[in-house]
Amino acid sequence: MEMKKRITLELRNRSPAEVAELVVDNCRSTDGEVEGLSDAFSQLEFLSMVNVGLSSLAKLPSLPRLRKLELSDNNLSGSLETLSQKCPNLTYLNLSGNKIKDLSSVEALQQLKALQSLDLFNCEITCLEDYRDSVFQLLPQVTFLDGFDQEDNEAPDSEGDDDDDGTAPAGVYDDDDDEEEDEEGSEGKVGLPYQVNRANQDEEEDEEDYGEDEEEDAAGVQGLKRKRDVDDEGEDEDDDEDD
Repeated sequence: MEMKKRITLELRNRSPAEVAELVVDNCRSTDGEVEGLSDAFSQLEFLSMVNVGLSSLAKLPSLPRLRKLELSDNNLSGSLETLSQKCPNLTYLNLSGNKIKDLSSVEALQQLKALQSLDLFNCEITCLEDYRDSVFQLLPQVTFLDGFDQEDNEAPDSEGDDDDDGTAPAGVYDDDDDEEEDEEGSEGKVGLPYQVNRANQDEEEDEEDYGEDEEEDAAGVQGLKRKRDVDDEGEDEDDDEDD
């Protein structure tokens, strides 16, 4: 699909001024230039044009609010000075998988004063001796190069930081949840023998009650028998007197 058509579809009946994020990955630029974008995208903060066949950024419109720009897997080898002119507030730039070969190409990024993270992974420039030290020296404003700072500390996950609002995302359990589950599990393990013992006690109590009932019934029968015996003796005495 052509880039211009793809951008029209991504608008989804919105005006360009209403769009803050735009992703047109894997579409096609007919002449290696940016197509379908204009200055009307004045509120755009995130733009992703991955693998669209770009070889130049000359036709990139002015995007003053743009903070993050994804341009990986294209054919860019230069013209990066356009970025400082059209996107002066960039903080994140991904140029991995392009045809950037030397430091002179990257030098154009010096004017991006707000740039904090730069990705040049899979570009030929990474094969240069002292590549990382040279880029950090050339671009002192950059904190993270290819995902790591000068001390090889990994860049924080920006998406994870955004989601860190004190609640675990769906499908993820934090340590407190695990502890609660462990406690519930422990209670369940203790509770089962208790229930069995309780059931046994109830059975024993029932047996005792049943035994007492049997004794009471037996005593009642014996008492009734004694009463009958006494009555019979009384009748015999009366018969003797009559005789």
